[in-house]
Amino acid sequence: MKQIGNLAIVCARRKDVTLRIERGRVMVLLDGTYAPTAFSADWDDDETILSVINELNFGQCAPKSQ
Repeated sequence: MKQIGNLAIVCARRKDVTLRIERGRVMVLLDGTYAPTAFSADWDDDETILSVINELNFGQCAPKSQ
C-alpha cells in the first residue's frame, strides 16, 4: 500500500502509460508501437508494485533517452 502513490507519480509523468485502479487491483497499461504491455497487481502488494516502478524507470519499459 505504501508504493501505490509512487506508482501514480511515475505513471503521471509519462504520456504513454495509463494507470487504473479498480476492484482491488492496480493495472498499468503501456502503449507500445508493436506490442502494448500491461502490469497488474493487488493494490496492497508493495513488492510487485515496486518491481513495476523499477521496470518503468530502469527496465525494458523505461523511456528512451533522446
